Amino acid sequence: MTRTHGQLSEQLRQSILNADISRYRIAQETGLSESALSRFVNGVAGLSLESIDKIGECLDLQINDKSKAEPLRTTKKGLSNERGRTSEDHQ
Repeated sequence: MTRTHGQLSEQLRQSILNADISRYRIAQETGLSESALSRFVNGVAGLSLESIDKIGECLDLQINDKSKAEPLRTTKKGLSNERGRTSEDHQ
């Protein structure tokens, strides 16, 4: 199965796979079934926000907010930041 899920879901999968504790332990500590956790990790099913919160708390995960960076917009010359500098200007 080809994974085409969002970047955040994939990061959560990788965090689960790379965790210092087993998936069995994650399931026990979060109250999720092992099968639900396995289906998520294998890309077969999603998780509720409540389940995601529980896993994040169990693994002590946090989201880094990249939204504070200058937004990019498209121009005829390429991408530019709020000051109007394009990617070509930086080369």
